Amino acid sequence: MQGLKRKILYASLFELIAVGLTTSLLVLGAGHDAGHAGVAAVVSSTVAFIWNLIFNHAFEAWEARQPKHGRGRGWKRRAAHALGFEGGLVVMLVPLFAWWLNISLWQALLLDIGLLLFFMVYTYIFSLTFDRLFGLPVSARG
Repeated sequence: MQGLKRKILYASLFELIAVGLTTSLLVLGAGHDAGHAGVAAVVSSTVAFIWNLIFNHAFEAWEARQPKHGRGRGWKRRAAHALGFEGGLVVMLVPLFAWWLNISLWQALLLDIGLLLFFMVYTYIFSLTFDRLFGLPVSARG
């Protein structure tokens, strides 16, 4: 599976699972009520879905420009992918969490760092599993 279809499936599956995980983490780990946590999870997932499509398009465009001998998705490239994706989300989600959950920017940053650490591992594992199930995109093939 390639192209836009692959990107939409990847982002949709990723975010569907992420909404459940984020809601649970906000309720159980941060003590927020389920209603606020659920809305925060859905809105942050929507932001992440759009960012996912943009980031993966840019990442695969960069990846396609690499020399043939430098293609593939080893741990360094997967780690760079996860760091870039999650770093962009921090910039977008900290103000959202602070406003919606009525917490300070500092508390929102700490909350987001906790989510970031969890989701960096999740992103790495999800991407690896997705690539094994659906194959690598053309941009990563050697």
